[in-house]
Amino acid sequence: MTTVLRKPPQKPALSRPKNKGGRPKAKVRRDQTLRIRINATELFLVKTKAREAGMRASTWIRQAAKGARIAPRWTPEQMELLRMLAGMANNLNQLAKQANSGKLLFIVRSCVSLLAEIDDTLKKLNNHDGQDREIGKEL
Repeated sequence: MTTVLRKPPQKPALSRPKNKGGRPKAKVRRDQTLRIRINATELFLVKTKAREAGMRASTWIRQAAKGARIAPRWTPEQMELLRMLAGMANNLNQLAKQANSGKLLFIVRSCVSLLAEIDDTLKKLNNHDGQDREIGKEL
């Protein structure tokens, strides 16, 4: 007596994979972590702003990081402009002291020229947008 093994009937091949169920795969996989230390005030600000925006704190931080515009540090030329501005402010203070002592005609002429210098220096400093590094050449 011989035994014959039969193969079970095969199912027709499906054109799509079988749905195993469960949560669908994320379109953007976030597998990196970043741990930061913040104080209680900073944590409160992040959570408050996230709540106002209607999102979780991690989502708010991601969005803030994408849209943040951080200006680079001041260049040595810009630091020199700041020192010049501080000197001009000192000169203006001395002129105000002289004005209080009664030398008004001299003060008016000095103030007009000093205010023009301060205005020019402030215009140069306001051009600081992180990409304009030509300020030092204007000195």
